[in-house]
Amino acid sequence: MRDLLLQCAGVGAIIVALIHGILGETKVFARATIEPERLRTLIRVVWQASTVAWIGCGVLLVATPWMGSVSARHWIVITMVCVFGFSACANAWATRGRHFGWMALSVVVVMAAAGY
Repeated sequence: MRDLLLQCAGVGAIIVALIHGILGETKVFARATIEPERLRTLIRVVWQASTVAWIGCGVLLVATPWMGSVSARHWIVITMVCVFGFSACANAWATRGRHFGWMALSVVVVMAAAGY
């Protein structure tokens, strides 16, 4: 059951990351006017870098049950709980709780912690 929770947390993280990337491109940057253009490009790249990082975190959570090391499992889960927990808190604070992202990230944190 613990392994299944970790894998569900990983899949959830990947889904949240993909939604983050798509909404960024279709909603945020489609409306934003950022000058100069180089700065706009930089902000988009940084936004999508977090998308790629969250996908990588999700892949690690999915793969964790197949790792033979208890120590690796320990540190992967703790690191991902911290990463997604911070992201959930930052999202809730920045949007004053009006965006569903912090709730989705919190679900990932709870499943990963339960799979620990």
